[in-house]
Amino acid sequence: MKVLNSLGKFLDQPRLVNNFSKYVPMLITISASGIVLNDVYKTHPEKRKKRLIQNGLTMFGAVASSLLAPKITAKLFKTAPKIVGIKELERQNTNLINRFLKQNKVGRETEDVLHRAKNNILGLNDIDILTKNLKTHNETKLLQDLIPEPENISSKEIFSEIGRLSVFGLIPVMGGVLGGILGDKLSGENYKEKVPNKIKEGAYQYLANIFLCNIGAGCALGLLEKSNIKSKSARALGMVAGIILTGVIGGSAIANFIGKNIINKCFNKCNNSEKERKPEPLDICLHSDDIATVAVMSGLRWIEPSLPALYSISGYRAGIGYRGKEN
Repeated sequence: MKVLNSLGKFLDQPRLVNNFSKYVPMLITISASGIVLNDVYKTHPEKRKKRLIQNGLTMFGAVASSLLAPKITAKLFKTAPKIVGIKELERQNTNLINRFLKQNKVGRETEDVLHRAKNNILGLNDIDILTKNLKTHNETKLLQDLIPEPENISSKEIFSEIGRLSVFGLIPVMGGVLGGILGDKLSGENYKEKVPNKIKEGAYQYLANIFLCNIGAGCALGLLEKSNIKSKSARALGMVAGIILTGVIGGSAIANFIGKNIINKCFNKCNNSEKERKPEPLDICLHSDDIATVAVMSGLRWIEPSLPALYSISGYRAGIGYRGKEN
């Protein structure tokens, strides 16, 4: 538990979260470009230009919308930005540490770490030194001010947070579908024939991998909050159980039902022999964004900057109209 506690504090350092947030767009863009170029390279030379247009615009729609999603949801849900600028962090940390050292005596080793904390990211060993040596009320308060503890959201905030994360996940899926349709149209494909599959895959990705999982996690968290259970481990396990029940088990069936009985009929495409979209290994891997949801709802700050990367994968798969290995 001490190792996990130190690791959690290390990852939740405001400076580390700040730096990670700053580099996420570049990392996503490089990774997405690599995926598209690799796919184009594997395509027959005569079809590469067409493939580049199709998959390039699909990926652009998914990635660009995923990077815009945090700003859009912040405006819609009026959530204040949680990222503090580097200069402001340095000023805050310097003031806190200087004031503390004037009023308290600590060992040389601890003092050296505190001086580093003014304008550097602390290593795991540094975190261990501080948690081991800062024991009194004033000392632990300083550590909490430098690296704030994750906050459990209240019952009043649960549904707002579910709504925010669900809208956050919807935006990249919509962006991927629109990018995919545009790519097909500009490349000369009969894009109208492919639209139903894109919308069905979008519904599958959103319902099975995002929305219903958020609902399951939120409902479980609500029950735990009502039962006055504050343990972070208990809340995390409860949310994972909620995700498994609603998203992993029920999400696929609901998404397939909607695709077959609603989306197909909207496009006058009634094919009773159509195979249902089955969960695949990558779909299971995509539930890592549900673990991210659990972490966000548990108050871990370092997870949120990674959400655009996780949701853009769902957006891309929706945009190419992926409906299983047979396609």
